Amino acid sequence: MSRPDHTRATSYTNLPASQHSPPLTGKLAIITGASRGIGAAISANLASKGCNLIMNYTSASSSTQTADLATHLQSTYGITCLPVQADMGSENGPAYIVDVAKNHFAHPKTGAFQVDIVIQNAGVASKTTIPDCTIPEFARLYNVNVRGPLLIMKAVLPYLPHDRSGRVVNISSVSSSLGFEGDGMYGGTKAALEAMTRTWARECAERATVNCVNPGPVATDMYAGTSKEFQQKMSYWTRNTPLAAIRPEVDREDLVENAELAGGRPAYDHEIAGVVAMLCTPDSAWCTGSVICANGGFKFSY
Repeated sequence: MSRPDHTRATSYTNLPASQHSPPLTGKLAIITGASRGIGAAISANLASKGCNLIMNYTSASSSTQTADLATHLQSTYGITCLPVQADMGSENGPAYIVDVAKNHFAHPKTGAFQVDIVIQNAGVASKTTIPDCTIPEFARLYNVNVRGPLLIMKAVLPYLPHDRSGRVVNISSVSSSLGFEGDGMYGGTKAALEAMTRTWARECAERATVNCVNPGPVATDMYAGTSKEFQQKMSYWTRNTPLAAIRPEVDREDLVENAELAGGRPAYDHEIAGVVAMLCTPDSAWCTGSVICANGGFKFSY
């Protein structure tokens, strides 16, 4: 039996264009870290639902990749995509994203401008045990993963809806609560993001719902670059993850071949994107301040 194509480079092309009125038609989303991996998959999913996109990326090396994805999504789904280069770890980068969005999407006569959806996906990671922690690395992680989302919220708050229809989804990680060795700093950033999510859910209650999702391992370029030692350590959790059991007739061949070492398979980026997109639809209106599992049962939330 042939396997479906789950290759990283083409995963976003597998979503069919809707022939009906999509649920997010006419809405505008800001997606940070949209150039690849989970961010690109989220962009594709929201575009398939009719959403216009502000697609943030950091490095100039991602410019062509982001532009190509934006062009593909525009031609496939008839929406508008605007790539914006900005460093989420800088003091001015988050506000710059919102400023560019306003300059591009504000009504030409009235100046009316609204951001309906904010996806806080941009993030950086590293493994550092206590003796090797450094002030520069602490600052790098917290500036991107914690201060960046805070500054995006500060900049976008005036433009969120006033009817509770807004949606904010923050991308956390199982590292926030499972205590992996070497994750003192990175896991701390994600725990902080989850804490801010709960606070923002109260502060923004009349404007938007605010939720988190917490992926475990995901089959992105970042995961592909991890060491065998790292995957071996993760395997003890992966073997107990209900949805990580490998399916040779379904799953990607490289993941099947690596399943014995890894204890199963990681998530596909579109599986994370599906949970995020669910939280962006009107159907999620009664859910806020929550960490929603997007990890196949790697960690059960309660």
